[in-house]
Amino acid sequence: MEQAQNTCLDSCVFVILGATGDLTKRKLIPAIYKLAASGKMCDFALVGVANSATTMHDILEQARKFIPTIDPQVWAKLQKRLYYYQMDFHDKKAYQGLRDLIESVEGSHKLGCNRLFYLATMPQHFAVITKNLASYGIAEKHQEGRLTKHGTWARVVYEKPFGYDLTSARTINRAIRKVFDEKQVFRIDHYLGKELVANIALARFTNRIFEPLWRREHIDSVQIVLSETLGIENRGAFYDACGALNDVVQNHMLQILALIAMEPPEKLTAEFLRDCKVQVLSKVKASAAILGQYDGYLKEKNVNPHSTTETFAAVKLLINNRRWKGVPFYLKTGKHLKRDEASVHIKFKMVKCLLDFCPMDSNYLTIKIQPDEGFFLELNVKSPGTFNRVVPATMNFSHSAHWGPNTPAAYEVLLADVIRGDHFAFVREDEIDWSWKIIKAIKGLKTKLYRYAKNSDGPKETASLDSRLQWRS
Repeated sequence: MEQAQNTCLDSCVFVILGATGDLTKRKLIPAIYKLAASGKMCDFALVGVANSATTMHDILEQARKFIPTIDPQVWAKLQKRLYYYQMDFHDKKAYQGLRDLIESVEGSHKLGCNRLFYLATMPQHFAVITKNLASYGIAEKHQEGRLTKHGTWARVVYEKPFGYDLTSARTINRAIRKVFDEKQVFRIDHYLGKELVANIALARFTNRIFEPLWRREHIDSVQIVLSETLGIENRGAFYDACGALNDVVQNHMLQILALIAMEPPEKLTAEFLRDCKVQVLSKVKASAAILGQYDGYLKEKNVNPHSTTETFAAVKLLINNRRWKGVPFYLKTGKHLKRDEASVHIKFKMVKCLLDFCPMDSNYLTIKIQPDEGFFLELNVKSPGTFNRVVPATMNFSHSAHWGPNTPAAYEVLLADVIRGDHFAFVREDEIDWSWKIIKAIKGLKTKLYRYAKNSDGPKETASLDSRLQWRS
């Protein structure tokens, strides 16, 4: 076990509401284990809350397979700090018992009163949990996002999806606003914790070679692709009520678009960054869309046999501002596609050709989020042994080759940021509002739902999205 006491995060009680779900086992407990193993999370306790009759030790054992290597000392430390509370989130009296348990845990481990609440539940529970955490004094409002009247902090994390549409998202945000300050609130989008997504703003604004070219005079188009080879797995009921637009476009893809397209912030700090993301999202216009559903979807478990839920979406968006006017942003995502990929492809405009044999294509900057994370710049160069034959060549920055394979996973990064009170990689209320408005506009295009084969590139009709479009993947 690595000792790094000088990097210890604040001590806290970590309360997971919805502790029996897959997210807790696959992501949250592994992230907490990693923070403990690295020596960053030194003094803590973990309280799991759900409606099932189980124990936190059972949940921990189910999470074991998602932790590649286990240090027995760290594992034993985690086991000694686990607590479970069974409750119905709509049972008001049960919150008194939760408050008593948290206070008892704080006393037993001498933790003080820092409290982190992670709502790993369905969004229909967000408002009632929020209200009752405040009503029963479990989480107190404080203006600076740092200290309560007792000299401690309380922070609340909301997992995606944040609502199902604009109306439900606004209802949740109103409930939050009544009882908490925005600085206490952390709306999570785990893509913002991925290294290459976090690198987008830093690469843009700390490298002189990019920013002067980052505009319509030099950029032809932008593609954002998040494709999956997997289907809906065992999430039929959830996915059928959600679909590709709500599940991926509304959060991951629009957040990446905002980071690519935003104006330079005054400083690279959380509030300036989020201000600039809101500015660009408010200018996004839905131009065209192709929606699809993979063959066999209607036979999936817990899926309505007459469902019109899309498992594929290809969208053309325009940004109505001076920097991007006329530059199309193409977004493509789907289940059961040919490859697993999350990438951004920025296509630069062609230069004037001075040769007899002109290049077939222009330059591309590709940001690979996963797999093979890195930045890849495609240039046109002379073919060896010729005078004027030009071929594409790629210059690359491979993240794993430079930094090694063991960089922190997204949830590990984001949980540490919550404990620090850093909002840089979290989504503000007005960002949520604008992203749902964009989704509403896309759905308002009333596009037809097309079928597509598994292990394909999606519906063949996707090519009709724009005559100038050539997908990079």
